[in-house]
Amino acid sequence: MSEDTTDRGFTTAILHGDRASPIEHGALHKPLHLSVAYAYARAEDLVAVFQGRQSGYAYGRQGNPTTAALEAKVTAMEGGVATACFSTGMAAIEAILVALLTGGDHVVSSSFVFGNTNSLFNTFASHGTPVTFVDATDVANVERALTPATKLVFVETIANPRTQVADLERIGDLCRARGILYVVDNTMTSPWLFRPARVGAGLVVNALTKYIGGHGNALGGAVTDTGRFDWTRYPNIADNYRKQPPAMQGITQLRKKGLRDGGAALSAEQAHHLAVGAETLALRLDRQCANAMALAQFLASHPAVSAVHYPGLPTHAQHERARALFRAPGALLSFELAPGRNVLDALDAFRIVVLSSNLGDNRTLAIPVAQTIYWEMGAARRAEMGIADSLVRVSVGIEDRDDLIGDFRRALG
Repeated sequence: MSEDTTDRGFTTAILHGDRASPIEHGALHKPLHLSVAYAYARAEDLVAVFQGRQSGYAYGRQGNPTTAALEAKVTAMEGGVATACFSTGMAAIEAILVALLTGGDHVVSSSFVFGNTNSLFNTFASHGTPVTFVDATDVANVERALTPATKLVFVETIANPRTQVADLERIGDLCRARGILYVVDNTMTSPWLFRPARVGAGLVVNALTKYIGGHGNALGGAVTDTGRFDWTRYPNIADNYRKQPPAMQGITQLRKKGLRDGGAALSAEQAHHLAVGAETLALRLDRQCANAMALAQFLASHPAVSAVHYPGLPTHAQHERARALFRAPGALLSFELAPGRNVLDALDAFRIVVLSSNLGDNRTLAIPVAQTIYWEMGAARRAEMGIADSLVRVSVGIEDRDDLIGDFRRALG
C-alpha cells in the first residue's frame, strides 16, 4: 500500500501512517527490528550507506527500521521535513547542543525551562558555551540578551511547572530577522495542540515519554527539523554534511554527532511503544485538557488554595496568548496552598491522584515541586523562577471528571 495521505486529518494520518509503505505479511504496525547490524550483498552499497549517498542502516546506534517508522510519525505530526529520535527528551536537547554548537557560541534560553534543561545548560556553560537566561514571555528580553556569538535561542511552549507561555511568535520573528536558530520544546503542548513551525522554529523538541507516548511505559525524545531554517548560512555545519541537500544538513549532523557519536539511541522496543501511543494522542489530550480546565476552575475557588497557574484561566498573565496560539491550554497546571497548609500532608490525602514525577500520563500525577524536581537548584534560583515552597504540579489524566475533582476536594478539605 502506498498512497498520498497529505489531506487526512491528524489522527487518521498517524493511525494509518505505517501502512503508507509496504509492511511484511499485511501487519498493521511496523514490526520490531531488533538487529543492531545490517548486511549488504555488495560492498559498494555498504560504502554508499556509510557515506550518506544511499539510504539504509549502518548500525543500531544510528537508528533502525522501527525507530525510523516512529520518526516518520513525529515528522508528520509536526509538519516537518525530518526527525531524529533519541533515548530520552533530555538526550535530544543535549544532542542539539553537542552537534550544532562550538566553543564560544552563545545561547539565549528562557528562564523558566524545565529543571533538568536548566542544569544541562549550566553544564555546557561551564565547558565554554555561555547561556543567558531571560524571561521569554517578552521578546524584548530575548533581544537584549543577543550577542554576535548567539547561535541559538531555546524556549518551551508552556513552562513546567509555572505554565508561563513564551512570546513564541515574536521571538520567531526576531530569530528569523537575525538568522539565529530557533529551538522550541513542544513537549508541554505536543503537535496536537501546537506546531512550532507556525512561529518559525527551525528545530522542535518533543519528549516522547510524555503526551505523545502517553502511557508512562517508554522513554524517548525527538528533534524535528521544520524546514524553516537555512542551514547553508549556519557556520557550524561540517564539510562532510554540506554534501547533503540544504534542508537535510542540520538533521544529518544532529544524527551523526548526537546518535553515532553521542550514543543516545532509542531502542526498537521503546520506539514501538511510543509509536502505538502516538495513535491516540489527540483523543487522550482532548480529555486531559478538558479535565485540566475543570480542575483549575475548582482549585481557583477553593479556600485552601492561594494561587492557580494554568493558561486556560483568564487570570493567567499569558491567557490571551495561549488562546491565540494553542488548540487548548494544555493538561498541566500547578497551584499553591494557602499559608499554614502543609503541602506534604495534603498530597498524602489523595486516593486517586498518583504521587509521581512524570507527566503526560493517562493517570493524574502530582508532585511537590520545591522539595523534589527543583530541589537541587537551590532556594535562590527557585525564587527567581517563582517556585513557592507550597507549589504542587499536577499532570492531569483521563479519569472521570467527578472522581478527579472529588479526590482534590477530599485532599484539600
